[in-house]
Amino acid sequence: MLTTSAPALGFAAAHMRTTRAMAAQAQEDLTALAAKGERYEKVDGGYTKAQVDVSVDDSTVDGSNATLQLTEHTRLYLPFTQQEVEDGAPEYEELSLPHTVKFTKAGDGSWLLAADKADTEGGPTPTTQVSDVDVEPETTDGGATADEDEGSKGEGSGITPPSESDTDTGAGAVKPAATAAYSYHKMIAYADKFWDHHNSAYRTYGGNDCTNFLSQIMLAGGWKPAGGSIIQRTSNKYWFYGPTNIWTSYTWGGAENWYWFAIKHSKRTKSLRNVYDLLASDVLQAGAFPTSPTTPPTLTTKA
Repeated sequence: MLTTSAPALGFAAAHMRTTRAMAAQAQEDLTALAAKGERYEKVDGGYTKAQVDVSVDDSTVDGSNATLQLTEHTRLYLPFTQQEVEDGAPEYEELSLPHTVKFTKAGDGSWLLAADKADTEGGPTPTTQVSDVDVEPETTDGGATADEDEGSKGEGSGITPPSESDTDTGAGAVKPAATAAYSYHKMIAYADKFWDHHNSAYRTYGGNDCTNFLSQIMLAGGWKPAGGSIIQRTSNKYWFYGPTNIWTSYTWGGAENWYWFAIKHSKRTKSLRNVYDLLASDVLQAGAFPTSPTTPPTLTTKA
């Protein structure tokens, strides 16, 4: 329903039997998804096609009720040409999302779909979903207001935006040779391994776990901890993970805190001019930058 060649709204009824309440809910969701796809199309061309695979993780049957634990694996393809993709534009957006799907047995013995709940864990609403989710309080991601006042981002912040000569955006652009013992291949390998399931060696921060995952990637790629004592955890000048929250820095799990450590204090990153300058293992942070709307908060690990 999100793509520019969406199927007819009534297609669902032809392929599955549902309870009356679920049929109404499904129709509302499909209509809302179609409208969401139209908004995406107006903004940046929308998604040209979708590839969706579903795996069954577990199933239970209790009398006339059945529950399936499923994982949705979706790729939403973007409207870039093959040449643009070869030049660095993203080919698709990808997500992996757990679902709890419930069925109830009808009088004739057939199973009716009764509910489908996506497990968003308090994070942002996935692209393929339309229901708003409750976002957990800001401090549940491990970050908070740091001890120091960092000022504003962009112009006037003391951070110089990159110039035209700072990046290579050609089709043959490659990561410069590492001189700081960073392994971009290890970063990519870690992200590929754990992008759709949690590494049990680390704690989670509810649904706001993106920066926690990012820090794990950077550590795997060679970033060394900075600091490590309780008194340092509230400062953006330090970055470390410990056995409990109180022994872990704000910068490890808080997006805003990580930004200031990475771009200002660590000297491990540099800004890129444009999102299309991103290469594998680079970091993109999105947010509001009222003082300099033309300077994106795009960071790349600095060789």
